[in-house]
Amino acid sequence: MMIDLRSDTVTKPTQGMMEAIMNASVGDDVYKEDPSVNALEARVAEMFGADEALFFPTGSMANQAAIKLHTQPGEQLICHEWAHVYNYEGGGVSFNSGVSCKLIGGDRGLITADVVKAAINPPDFYHSPLTSLVCVENTTNKGGGACYNFQDLQEIKDVCDRNGLKYHLDGARLWNALVQNNENPKSYGALFDTISLCFSKGLGTPIGTVLIGTKEAMKNAMRVRKVLGGGMRQVGYMAAAGLYALDHHLDRLREDHRNAKEIADCLKKQSYIKKVEPAETNIVIFYLKEEVSEIQFMNLLKERQVKISSMGQGKLRIVTHLDYTPVMHQQFLQILNGINI
Repeated sequence: MMIDLRSDTVTKPTQGMMEAIMNASVGDDVYKEDPSVNALEARVAEMFGADEALFFPTGSMANQAAIKLHTQPGEQLICHEWAHVYNYEGGGVSFNSGVSCKLIGGDRGLITADVVKAAINPPDFYHSPLTSLVCVENTTNKGGGACYNFQDLQEIKDVCDRNGLKYHLDGARLWNALVQNNENPKSYGALFDTISLCFSKGLGTPIGTVLIGTKEAMKNAMRVRKVLGGGMRQVGYMAAAGLYALDHHLDRLREDHRNAKEIADCLKKQSYIKKVEPAETNIVIFYLKEEVSEIQFMNLLKERQVKISSMGQGKLRIVTHLDYTPVMHQQFLQILNGINI
């Protein structure tokens, strides 16, 4: 039995989700005639109090579309140095939008208003790129599933408003933050110009991200999606999976969070571990002691039918998810306790 903890994207549709997919009402979404897509977009927009929503095949495409909507070539966005839009979207910021990134630091992938303010280029100094956008990520990926304090997000919004900047949220795992902190989605919808919401991570669908935003921000979203190759036809089969996930998989994210915390607690007790980051949601980031070989450790796990991710520079990642069963959980904890290295 393989225990795959590399990412929450490795899940397979549940039986109930497969039935929803098979029974979906579909049409041609390029003509906006797919009833399931229209229903998902309307539901997500209503949840967040957003003006508009648009279904995308991937989170990266939705983020890239948002950046394109908010910027012009030669401008600059501000984001954390670990941000997904910079590290894991194939250089799309520069390729698709002709935009550069001003990278800033912050604990566990989180940025603050003061650091954002300091990173803004003077708008009348034509030698530097014009700052036009701030991107934040909640929860943080490389930061170990850390959640923003909502007050910090509001303070960044104030900086954006005072400086004429747009504000985008990479909400690939925002569902986890909402569940963890019992937050109201409408608070987020009122704060950001655009938000990308992924369904193929914690919610377990095969594909799909919904980009939501204000009417002004989204007015060219269909065109940009088309330019990026994101126009799809009978994609209501996947939208039906998203609707099913909202009904059945949202609250169960608490189980993923509980499992991650138990794994983190287990790791802290092991002699081969140097450091374990706080586990707020479904991601565990940890580091081996200097004398412990990462290759040897990964091979030991592989021999025991366990897969996890290496994020470079000694950082290892475990992600709990829908297909990580209670039996797997107990087995994995035993494996961690039994490693002698």
